Amino acid sequence: MSTPENLEDLYIDELKDLWSANDQMQRCVKKLVGKASDSALKELLTKSQEGIAEHTATLKELIASTGEKVSKEHCKGMEGLVAEATKHTTEEAPKRGPVLDAVIIAQYQRMTHYGIAGFGTASAYAKALGNKEDQKKLDAAVKEIYQGDEFSSKLADTTVNLQAKDE
Repeated sequence: MSTPENLEDLYIDELKDLWSANDQMQRCVKKLVGKASDSALKELLTKSQEGIAEHTATLKELIASTGEKVSKEHCKGMEGLVAEATKHTTEEAPKRGPVLDAVIIAQYQRMTHYGIAGFGTASAYAKALGNKEDQKKLDAAVKEIYQGDEFSSKLADTTVNLQAKDE
């Protein structure tokens, strides 16, 4: 990332960072699907991959519309979150079942919250720059990400954590 000179530069950097974050999260979530035992959690993670792919396509489109080279900047923030998710679901993972599912939800939500913050920030930049169409697309992504986060919280509260408590 070059040193941003103005808000437009910050906006483009944010989009490129989010693209990298999405790619990293998608690879991680793909691995988590195979580790999950709860069918609703597996479905959530599978649908999440589709949403991440759609959001990545949106990011590429938005970057292209700025006239900038369509490329991504490595996201160190998501790199750390993926490393933690990998550690907690592989190296320090509980045995298969509800406890591992609870860990997967926690790690998924950490990555999801990063996405909410990033897409929300990009939306705020788009708004300030007067890019109403970009803002609408980014706000739609935030809404979809929130829905996945809310569903994972509900799943944890009503099923997974209760089952993990009894392990």
